[in-house]
Amino acid sequence: MPWNELASLAGLAASAFLAATVLPGGSEAVFAGIITLQPQLTLAALLVATAANTAGGMSTYLLGRLVPRKEIPPRLDLVRRWGSVSLLLSWVPLIGDALCAAAGVLRLNALACLGWMALGKGLRYAALAWLIETAARS
Repeated sequence: MPWNELASLAGLAASAFLAATVLPGGSEAVFAGIITLQPQLTLAALLVATAANTAGGMSTYLLGRLVPRKEIPPRLDLVRRWGSVSLLLSWVPLIGDALCAAAGVLRLNALACLGWMALGKGLRYAALAWLIETAARS
């Protein structure tokens, strides 16, 4: 793989990871730019963005696990009720980070959280790729 493609994917990984942490930012523009300018990288970009964004979300989950567990506040009831499935929405701006942290605070199963989080984030990037590809054809 040429260095420029590797550099693109590395930049995407950094953007996707940071976007999934408590730091502000979005990786969608980087993802869209890569697959628009280098369509041969669509699958690789989808996999890299999903993995890096999931890793960032899991870092927020781990930070939540560091919070001393005392009385669980009522605002975590939604995550408690739905459990790790609620992390399908971990990609949603503003609430995604809170869902990941809440899952950590509640000590939800890490592997289940990882799976649901990766599925939600992967579907978001796949939908974006599909929209970009559809727009390019018309």
